[in-house]
Amino acid sequence: MSSFQQIQKEQQEWAERNFGSSRKPYQPILGAAEEVGELSHAFLKMDQGIRGSKEEHLEAMKDAIADCSIFLMDLCNQMGWDYETLVQKTWDQVKSRDWNKNAQGVGY
Repeated sequence: MSSFQQIQKEQQEWAERNFGSSRKPYQPILGAAEEVGELSHAFLKMDQGIRGSKEEHLEAMKDAIADCSIFLMDLCNQMGWDYETLVQKTWDQVKSRDWNKNAQGVGY
């Protein structure tokens, strides 16, 4: 299995090969937003029990989550940020929060 850093490097090479170096940072933001919409749509239809089987909706949800990550890696590449470092830094902050002790505040 590849690391986030390897996937991010491959994503950058792929994006430059396919779209050139004149991409704009708002483009992957809009792409990620679209994928969140697809994730929401699949969850809603699964919850309603319409337009596909539960398995089809679950697969669509997994695909949307992965697509969001790829779009966000593209944004990180354009901004010069390391995706894995950002995720680890934020996770370190989040996992230190105690929502049971402070349910009304920020969790720490």
